[in-house]
Amino acid sequence: MAKIKLMTDTASDLPLKQAEEHNIELLSFGIGLNGESYQEQRDLSKEEFYEMMAHSDEMPSTSQITVFTFQEVFQKCYEEGYTDVIYVSINASGSATYQNAQQARDMLYEEIPEAKSMHIYIIDGENYTMCYGYPVLKAAEMAEQGESVEKILAYIKDWISKIGVYFTPMTLKYVRKSGRLTAVAAFAGEVLGLKPIIRISHGKISAPEKVRGEKNIIPKLTDKILNVMLPDSPYLIMQGAKSELADKAEEILTQKLGYPPVERVKIGSAVAVNAGYDLVGIAVLEKQN
Repeated sequence: MAKIKLMTDTASDLPLKQAEEHNIELLSFGIGLNGESYQEQRDLSKEEFYEMMAHSDEMPSTSQITVFTFQEVFQKCYEEGYTDVIYVSINASGSATYQNAQQARDMLYEEIPEAKSMHIYIIDGENYTMCYGYPVLKAAEMAEQGESVEKILAYIKDWISKIGVYFTPMTLKYVRKSGRLTAVAAFAGEVLGLKPIIRISHGKISAPEKVRGEKNIIPKLTDKILNVMLPDSPYLIMQGAKSELADKAEEILTQKLGYPPVERVKIGSAVAVNAGYDLVGIAVLEKQN
């Protein structure tokens, strides 16, 4: 009988408590700020980190999850009798964490050949925050219900192939300096009172729209979402330190779609480092061309 273990990292913004309830291994990114290092979700709350960012002149940093950490966790899973391990990672285009997991799997199989009886599936989440955290949660529920590893993998891959997130940062300070969101790094609209609507899908980042004035962000963002989303599909809302714009987005979409978001989440440290601690975003399964 299959014994399946789901794994992801804290950039998924899957809450630690929820992960523990569903036997999901949640690996923490290291966060550096003001000369101190923290383990995401374990040493600081999201609100505490937002406050630190707001009052610091220093740009925070993240450290990838190491090969050693992955190998240690994979070996533990083998020793505990798991037949299948499924790790869904942060966007491989923005972090070496995905490659580190692959290297750790190869090293485990080389050092303990009999561990090859445990299948380790490493999937690029191709995105950030609950865009890949949510399917991990649903996949863990599927495993609890006795679904096969084949069905679970198919569900995760299908979700990742369709999910897109659209978000607007309230300041471009972090996206500009991080260098991660290269599509908007040179965007100078802040000077003109313009803000980008940034899209992330299939590992790629673009800034297809701009909006002038904060009051126009949610009408523009929700119109975009209603135009691109797959009919009757679930959606997720992300926010940073402030909730007002996310509240408005939820109100409009719930009214127009007839149902609320399946998740509403505050972005964590690993996402805030590169996108800022104040933003609003909506993730949807997009219509396929």
